[in-house]
Amino acid sequence: MTRHDTLRPVDLARAARISVQQVRNYEARGLLPPATRSKSSYRLYTKQHLAALSTARHLIGGYGWQYAPAIMQALHRRDLSAALALIDSYHADLARRRLQVEQTLSALHTLASQTTLVHEPRRQHRYRVGEAAEQVGVRVSALHFWEQQGLLHPQRDKISRYRLYDEQQMQRLRVVVLLREAGYNFPVIHSVLDELEAGRPEKAIVAIEKRRDELTHASWKCIESLTSFHSYVREFYSDLL
Repeated sequence: MTRHDTLRPVDLARAARISVQQVRNYEARGLLPPATRSKSSYRLYTKQHLAALSTARHLIGGYGWQYAPAIMQALHRRDLSAALALIDSYHADLARRRLQVEQTLSALHTLASQTTLVHEPRRQHRYRVGEAAEQVGVRVSALHFWEQQGLLHPQRDKISRYRLYDEQQMQRLRVVVLLREAGYNFPVIHSVLDELEAGRPEKAIVAIEKRRDELTHASWKCIESLTSFHSYVREFYSDLL
């Protein structure tokens, strides 16, 4: 590698329009491959580092700070399989959340089309707290906390005192999970649940349709970032393909 092939930290910073310290932070987190050092201990970057920086920033936009560093770290240790497994994992979680949105929207549209709710005398299935948590993919502690906040009102078994969630409470739980994942605070969630309780699901439908739009945007950002990731792998790790 000749001196003309190398880039300074400031060159990468200018190209990405970030600070030199941010470039160093990216390297420290494994988003860039390790840089070599000059005889005077200055970092020496190459066009691969410039491409890695661009790829990393795209991945952060699509996969966030939790996944992007792990993906790039796996690739830089030449473990493409691990990098792709992380990508697949994120997509699987997106698919799970999208399914929850669609299921909840379907239930809310059904409620909205009904002028009165018919309560059938048949015995409904009731879930214990662990089963309810598993159904929606959250921890039991989350259900306990949301109950303390007044968002959930499970029944109690008269003998065992176990918490039991009927279909009505499961519907509330699904709405709570969706709105919490979307970043809504407890007062807003209370308001949406009150609308549902009053037989006016329109407000809840608007909130969850917004969540669906957010997931669509998130999926598109992933596709955009994968375009950059694909090009980076093709250029610098084609031997792994």
